[in-house]
Formats: sequence, structure tokens, C-alpha cells
Amino acid sequence: MGWPEARLHLQGIATHVRIGLALRWWERARGLLFHGPLQDAPAGLWIAPCNSVHMLGMRQALDVVYLDREGVILKCVAGLRPWRLSACPGAHVALELRTGLIAELGLKPGLRLQARGG
Repeated sequence: MGWPEARLHLQGIATHVRIGLALRWWERARGLLFHGPLQDAPAGLWIAPCNSVHMLGMRQALDVVYLDREGVILKCVAGLRPWRLSACPGAHVALELRTGLIAELGLKPGLRLQARGG
């Protein structure tokens, strides 16, 4: 994938989910475009700063979680399909995840997520 990786922490506790970090403008611009289906490592992409996601040209659906600057979940979008758009005004991070991870992790607004370590 080419991005630095981190482990996703939920409410301060490490999960099994490994994600890529897209923190530079060219990494954010490309996102997961041209990337195959997400697997266990990495299972998603942390994009910051970012408050919207487009699925133009994508081949698979994604779960998208929007976070504020402190890592508090503002909005969860499960199964965002190709050729759709999503946004969350006030978000600082868009976390694109393998479909099903929102439900698997029990993610919902108000919970805190962090990307830590390598």
C-alpha cells in the first residue's frame, strides 16, 4: 500500500485492526483508489485532514467513520457504495474501513478512536 501503518485503538484499547495513514496531500488525494479489496492488514485508511469521501472509480463498498480533532466519532456510514459521496462538516479525520468493521467493532458517535504505533 505504501503508507505508514498503525493499530486502531478504541476507547484507549488496542484492537486487531491495522490501518494505513494518509497524512500527506498526495496520499489523501489518492486514498484507496486503485487499491484492491481491503483485507486484515491493512483493513482501512486514516485520512487527515479530511471531512468528506468520494467513491468515484471505486470497485467495492467501504465503511466510513468521521472523527473530530480529539478522535471522537461524529458520524458512521456503513457500506458506502461506489459512485457515492459522503461528508461530515466539522470532521478532521475520515477513516475508511473494510465493509463490516463498523458493526464488528461496535463503532458509534461519541466513542473515541486513535491510530497508534507501527
